[in-house]
Amino acid sequence: MPTVFLDQPTPLAFAHRGGASHFPENSWRAFEHAVKLDYAYLETDAHATADGVLVAFHDKSLDRVTDRKGAIASLPFREVAAARIDGTDPIPRLEELLGAWPDVRFNIDVKEMPAARPLAEVLRRTAAWDRVCITSFSAARLRATRRLLDRPVCMAASPVGAAGLRSGLPGTSLAPAFASRWVRCAQLPIGMATAPLVGRAHRAGLQVHVWTVNDRKLMTSLLDLGVDGIMTDQTELLRDLLIERGQWHPRSAS
Repeated sequence: MPTVFLDQPTPLAFAHRGGASHFPENSWRAFEHAVKLDYAYLETDAHATADGVLVAFHDKSLDRVTDRKGAIASLPFREVAAARIDGTDPIPRLEELLGAWPDVRFNIDVKEMPAARPLAEVLRRTAAWDRVCITSFSAARLRATRRLLDRPVCMAASPVGAAGLRSGLPGTSLAPAFASRWVRCAQLPIGMATAPLVGRAHRAGLQVHVWTVNDRKLMTSLLDLGVDGIMTDQTELLRDLLIERGQWHPRSAS
């Protein structure tokens, strides 16, 4: 079972899309800011261009956050590379992000099926197996990605797995299925994070990470509930709160 990705003291602090409250989401400046804040964990998304280049970008299309239009999967990388997030920032290649900070860990959301094979190839080239956790809103995408990998990596529970935790099934009965799929954590929206569910996840051997938490009171209540990680756009706020609570675990101390 892959365990290295989650071997740091909890709670884990994840910079969601690099920390999208401070700089454009999934931009180099956002990731760099989080690294300067000493974040050990960055969260991002993965899409593949028409020619198989993996980029760190959330949406299917360029339309919402860049100065260009079009579906990423139908465009060659040269055209995607010409787009600018918020009109200012280039779209990073995931492989370049992994290479920029070899001591940082990346939580990667596989957004579309065509991204699965390029992701496996990137991990093979970078040998970043222990530095990534793979997640997706699709059990099929997680299964396809897992089959393409050369060795186990940390994976988050699929929506089906999360539903199993929510159903009230004993965590101990779910543990074998999670283990066979390399699942080490459940990454959940705020509304799903209840004390009973957290308890079931822990009994199943899983950490619980909650997204996307940008309010101080919510951060505090979730930490008091015993969640193992928080994903936030407000990277400065979460860091300062964890420092106050004596729960900040900076990258430089890893």
